[in-house]
Amino acid sequence: MYYIRILIISFSFIFGLNLFSQNNFETLGETGFALNHKVSDSYKINFSARSRYYLYQDQSFDFENRQVDIAHFSTLNLDYNHSLSLGIQYRFRSSFDGGDNELRLTQQFNYTKKNQALRFGHRIRFEQRIFDQLTVLRSRYRFALDVPLNGEKLDIGESYLVASMEALLSKNVKIKPELDHRTTAQIGWLINETSKIQLGLEYRFEALNIKAEEKLFILTSFILKV
Repeated sequence: MYYIRILIISFSFIFGLNLFSQNNFETLGETGFALNHKVSDSYKINFSARSRYYLYQDQSFDFENRQVDIAHFSTLNLDYNHSLSLGIQYRFRSSFDGGDNELRLTQQFNYTKKNQALRFGHRIRFEQRIFDQLTVLRSRYRFALDVPLNGEKLDIGESYLVASMEALLSKNVKIKPELDHRTTAQIGWLINETSKIQLGLEYRFEALNIKAEEKLFILTSFILKV
């Protein structure tokens, strides 16, 4: 479809342009596994684990583990389009690159709507990022869309596109507020009724209002529904 081609070209242009625009640039990989379970028509739970690792930093290619995240989300569907979620996450980092470990609490509101094959959603998150020395309060807004790439309905063996843009604001009385922006595009495949794979890219502009840092993430994930 025309709008899908335009979207893919736009993301490719953004990623390609910024790869060579700054020396302050890093490339990381992130591999994840997610387990989803529908408890009832109105309640579902999610468990996930992700590993993040450096691929390019300090203007050289190198593989170095950065962190491991373990997370849980509980989601209550208010109706067909609206849901509320609570999440808890722990980030193991100190034993990898010496960074701080983190406990993260999340409150989320999500709104989705479907227009023929295209589904789009608005997500608002409030996070409390608890470190050893301080707690950072972060607000996030994300606009996302997903669409099958083979007709109006996703069937087993077919692929789909997921794309999003997100703005983030982090605040703490001891540090200056920080603005971030993320653009993500992924292609997924429905392997069977209970599992799918997603591959994609995410480009991050971090600390835009302080000293911008640019990071390209190569994303891979496996999602299992039980």
